[in-house]
Amino acid sequence: MNIGEAAEATGVTAKMIRHYEQIGLIPQAGRTGAGYRVYGPRDLSTLSFIRRARDLGFSIAQIRDLLTLWQDRARASADVKRIAGAHIDEMREKMRLLQEMVHTLEHLSAHCQGDDRPDCPILEQLATGKSEEKCC
Repeated sequence: MNIGEAAEATGVTAKMIRHYEQIGLIPQAGRTGAGYRVYGPRDLSTLSFIRRARDLGFSIAQIRDLLTLWQDRARASADVKRIAGAHIDEMREKMRLLQEMVHTLEHLSAHCQGDDRPDCPILEQLATGKSEEKCC
C-alpha cells in the first residue's frame, strides 16, 4: 500500500505516519523505484497499534515502550501492566487538576455579577492570580 492507502486503512494520517517514521517510532518504509513509500501488513498492524494507543492517551514514549514489549514474545506482562498503571495514575491526576479548574471557574463565575459594571472576579483572577474571595 502507498501512504494514502495505509493512512485510510489504519486511521493514522499520512502526516503522522511520516512523523512516526522521522522519530523512529516505526521503521522507515520501503520505497518503490519512483521513491513512493510502500507499507505491508506488518506496518499496518503497527500503525493500528499506535493509533489505538494514542486513542487511549498514551504518550509517544509510552507507545515506544509498549511497541517494544508487543514485539518481544518473551516479555513479562507485568511490564505492560506497569506502563498501563502509570498511565492510569497520570490520567487520574489530570482529572483531579481538571476538577480543580472547574471548581475555581465555577466559584469565580458565581461571583461575577455579569452586569454592566466593569468589576469582574474572573478577569481579576486572571490578571493578578487573586479572586475576591479565597477559593475553597
